[in-house]
Amino acid sequence: MEYRKFDDRYVLRLEKGEEVVEKIKELCKMEDIKLAEITGLGASRLVEIGVFNVNTKEYNTKVFEGMFEITSLVGNATTKEEDNYLHIHINFGDPDGIVRGGHLVRCIISATSEIIISKINGRVGRKLSDEIGLNLLEF
Repeated sequence: MEYRKFDDRYVLRLEKGEEVVEKIKELCKMEDIKLAEITGLGASRLVEIGVFNVNTKEYNTKVFEGMFEITSLVGNATTKEEDNYLHIHINFGDPDGIVRGGHLVRCIISATSEIIISKINGRVGRKLSDEIGLNLLEF
């Protein structure tokens, strides 16, 4: 991972073999980012996504392996119990143009990925909602 800071924005380049969630979390810790907007794109060889089942209050996950273009990576960085907490969704297309998407669990880069993290001055936490089963924004 390489990155540069421009005011309150960070421009990242991830390299072949790096994992997206891990590297964004690493940057948030290094730069003390507590609240941010995340956007990106790139190329991947493995994507694991989840879809939340509101009845069971669990994520159903699925792993995809192959050649994929990350057409959209969008999310946010917050905190939960003083730790960095990422909530990111991803859309990715295969060579046939079929696009899939969901909650990003992990994503291994095949060539490169370009990500912009826009830091927001402030802090928003997360707290588990027993009723819903998700870690909701806590103001």
